This record gives sequence, structure tokens and C-alpha cells, in this order.
Amino acid sequence: MIHIRNKDELIRNARSPRTRVARELALNAIEMALNAVDPRGVIKSRVSLVDDILKIDDRTFDLSAFKRVFVVGGGKASGSMAEALEEILGNHIDDGVVVIQHGTKENYRTKKIKLHEAGHPIPDDYSMDGAKKILNLVAQADKDDLVICLISGGGSSLMCLPREGISLDDKQLMTRLLLNCGATINEINTVRKHISSFKGGQLAREAYPATLISLILSDVVGDPLEVIASGPTVPDPTTFKDAIEILKRYNIWNDAPKSIRDTLLDGLSGRIMETPKAGDPTLSKVNNIIIGSNRLASMAAVDSLKRQGLNTMFLTSFMEGEAREVGIMLAALAREAAASNHPIPKPFGIVIGGETTVTVTGNGIGGRNQEIALSAAMKINGLDGIVIVSASTDGIDGPTDAAGAIADGYTMMKAREFGLDAKDYLKNNDSYTFFSKVDDLVFTGPTGTNVNDISVIVCL
Repeated sequence: MIHIRNKDELIRNARSPRTRVARELALNAIEMALNAVDPRGVIKSRVSLVDDILKIDDRTFDLSAFKRVFVVGGGKASGSMAEALEEILGNHIDDGVVVIQHGTKENYRTKKIKLHEAGHPIPDDYSMDGAKKILNLVAQADKDDLVICLISGGGSSLMCLPREGISLDDKQLMTRLLLNCGATINEINTVRKHISSFKGGQLAREAYPATLISLILSDVVGDPLEVIASGPTVPDPTTFKDAIEILKRYNIWNDAPKSIRDTLLDGLSGRIMETPKAGDPTLSKVNNIIIGSNRLASMAAVDSLKRQGLNTMFLTSFMEGEAREVGIMLAALAREAAASNHPIPKPFGIVIGGETTVTVTGNGIGGRNQEIALSAAMKINGLDGIVIVSASTDGIDGPTDAAGAIADGYTMMKAREFGLDAKDYLKNNDSYTFFSKVDDLVFTGPTGTNVNDISVIVCL
């Protein structure tokens, strides 16, 4: 079970009885959302083996028809996915390599599947080693073999193999530029795919002619297969031209390393092979299956609130935009409903899922969920019984050890008592420091799952 480690403390931090109850309801909903997409539970509920028949939802695969079964993959949730899959398939697995985050290997127990630690969100030498090991393994597969690929968010960094001529240092710099410019994950991954030898369907191309099943835990708004972990087993609809346009749109083309600009221009001119597109015969034996998503987590949060007698609304799982602007929107929604019982009457709970972005202009520390909460806190100031909590489902919000933060109508009062100017902290992208001073950071530790972010509004 996944728990908010400091939940009791966060509940005690409430300044009124109504707010205390609202905090508890909101935090319980976040916990329910996290546990609904726990990779072990998701794999075991969607994948089964009876005799030699592997069943994934309504699809079946006769393992007796394959000479060998390989398991590969990577992502923040891939360790848990590998552990659960090995429990199901056991000795049917011949070999495997799955890439996970540094410092998490001891959390999992696998025998046939080797767990390889690597860097996230900035790829490192271990990321390259992991990607090479996977490609070397699937290259052994022939037409009578089965490759099962476990994909989750974070896979883009953890399985990193730059195209020839691009150094790891250049790839790391490019990743930092993309993360800090305000680009969406879809845009970031478009660039990643075209400076990689692994992403954008290229893993699947290497595994051909084996049959490939890709089990995917989605961390991207709308669950576009080609974007999740940069789509290593999926046809890539984007092009070198798209990648170049993204870098120019965010004014980082001239800051990009020369090797990357040269590679993208070579691709644009046709001197480098494009990523495989729809209809490519090397992708003809691929089965891509989404087994978990933000919508699944969001609906679990809604159910939690409903069981506590609240009127509930699932607003969207497509939340995007600048984090601080989304925080203002969530606060406006809460204020309108509290004042007019529209679009939902009190007492209510509203759940919003998705993933925002942060354009970094300051030198503080924080994450998109903490910025949502800080921005919202300034707009619900003085309102009793209203709580807004926002958290990353992987338990890691930006470059911090917090999953997110919680705010209520008394957050600004506490800030004034500590001499904190919320506007200054938001301007400096220093939401982590702000919420650490008012003791309202949400801590789960790494959850082993990753399906975007969840925001919950409760009003009593």
C-alpha cells in the first residue's frame, strides 16, 4: 500500500475543525488514487496465466507457441511491473533487462529479470548501458520468440541511447534546456525521439521479427502511445522537422549543442533514417496495451470522496498549462462552487488529473504541483473549509523529495506569521521552500508508479 507519510501531521496543521475534516478527505482521496495505479496490482488484475495461455484483458497468447520469452523495458514503475509479471510467468521467462531509477533496486525482487539502475530525469552513463543491454537482448529474438516490454513514465531518461555523433553530455544539456523552457512532455519527447537510437519505435524495429507485447502505464495526458516514454514500441508520427520547429519555438535552437542541431538537420535533409511510421513492416507484430492511466487514478479519488458523502465531480484528466495559472483556475472553481453551489453544490469534492508545466525563471526549488498549490493558496485566502491538494503520482514533484503540497484558506495566514511573501516565492519558483516553512509539503516517497498528477478540491 502507498501512504502519505506525513498525513497525520498535515491534518493536524489545519486551523479550523472544518478545514481539518476537509484536509483528511482530500488526502485520503490522493492515497486512493495512488493505490489504484500501483503497478503490482494493475499487472495482477489485467494479466493472468492459465496453463500456457497468457491473457491480457481480452487478448490471449499461447506461450507454448514461442521458443523463448524475453522481458525488457524501463520507467519509474517498471520495477514493480517486472516483479509482478515474474510472479505470474515464473519459469516461462528466459531472460530480461528492465531499467529502473537509481537507488530503487532493493525495493524489488526478481530472478529472471535483471534490474539495471539509471538516471532520471537527466540521463547518465547507466541509462545508455541499460538501453544497450535491452537492444542487445531483443536483437537475439527471432520469429518464434516473444518479447514483453514494460513501459512507464520516466523511460525516456532511463533508457537513453543518443544517435551516433551525439555525446551523453550533449543529450543531458538538451534535456535540461527542454525541461526548463516550458515545453510540454509531448514536445520534449518529439525532440528526444529524433536524437535517439532507441525511442520512437526503434526498439520494436530491433525486436522484429519477434512478437512483441508492450504493457504501458501511461504518464501522458490523453494517453498517446507514441509519447509515453517516447514510444519505443510505437509508430512515430513526428518528424525531424517537428523537432527543429519545437526548439525554435521555445528559442533554444541556438542553445542546443551543435551535434544535435547537425543531427536534426541531417535528418531533415534525408541523410539520416526517420523513425518508423505507421505501416512499417517491422512494427507489424507489435501489441501495445495501456494497463493504467491518470483517468483510472482520478476515478479512484472520486470514489473515495463519494463514499464519504460528498457531491463529486471528475473534471478532466487532460489538465495542462502553466502550473501557476492552473492553480488560479482551480481556486476560481472552488470559490465559485462555494459561493453559488455551481457547478456543484456543497459539500463537494472535485478531482482533476493531468500534467502542467513550469517555465523556470527564478533560482528556487519546487515542482509543478507545489506551484499549483501556492498559486491557489493566494486565491482561497480566508475561506474556511476549502482545501486544494496537488500531487505527482510518482511521489517526486520536480527536483524535490516531495510529491506535492496542500493549501487551504489559512495558508496565507500562516505565511504572514512566518514573514513569508507568497508572491516572491512563486516568482522565484521556490514553492518547496515556502511549503516547507508552513509544514504543508506532501511526502509519499517514490511510489513506484507514474500516471501524471492528481489535484483534489474539497469544500465543506
